[in-house]
Amino acid sequence: MYDYYLGGKDNYPADREAAEKPLAVLPNARIVAAEGRAFMHRTTRYLAREAGIRQFLDIGTGIPTSPNLHEVAQAIAPDARVLYVDNDPSVLTHARALLTGTSIGRTAYLDADLRQPEKILGSAELADTLDLSKPVALSLIGIFHFIPDTDDPYGLIRAYLDALPSGSYLTLSQFTADLAPEEAARAAEVYHRSGLPAVARSREQIARFFDGLEPVDPGVALIHRWRPDEAGTADEPTDAQVSAYGALARKP
Repeated sequence: MYDYYLGGKDNYPADREAAEKPLAVLPNARIVAAEGRAFMHRTTRYLAREAGIRQFLDIGTGIPTSPNLHEVAQAIAPDARVLYVDNDPSVLTHARALLTGTSIGRTAYLDADLRQPEKILGSAELADTLDLSKPVALSLIGIFHFIPDTDDPYGLIRAYLDALPSGSYLTLSQFTADLAPEEAARAAEVYHRSGLPAVARSREQIARFFDGLEPVDPGVALIHRWRPDEAGTADEPTDAQVSAYGALARKP
């Protein structure tokens, strides 16, 4: 669905059919997806260029729409190492076929669920790709609105961060109902009818994901306002159209 929203070509009829349902009640879904991808690009560039991070753990990858995280990171640091994680076998099949890293970096893929931190952190794929004695950037872009409170989202974040050393970073973005509550409620209902959990969180609830971390300026912000590449333009989306917060923060 995410690839379809981004205008990619690697999606299936079932994906397109499922994606059209939220679009019927939330026509800005394509804007949210595009701004989420741009947010990932900017945070990854900051991590690779300014923070000197060379290891990335991207969970909830989705079918890759170029340029993806490893392409952004390795364009700056060819030796960057990236482990992609998703629990959809078709995603990993596409990833292995479409994504290749640099000759001195490394790109690997793991079939696992975000809600299985022990499996991910203890996997051979992670051990072969990342060195957990050195800083790692944990990337959770546009995935936590599919993690309901019953799955203990804050505990999941803590489980991952506890395994990462000082100097690691968390990048996270999540849909919110703060700015367009009626549209968000309708979109959540469409997802629920399709059997997918969907929960919008407030800015304060999203900020809790970063408790104990050192935020990179400007902290928790609407994703299109987090260090934008250019000044505002006439066709810039409104805050309500974007309706997603994100942040980047360092583990002290």
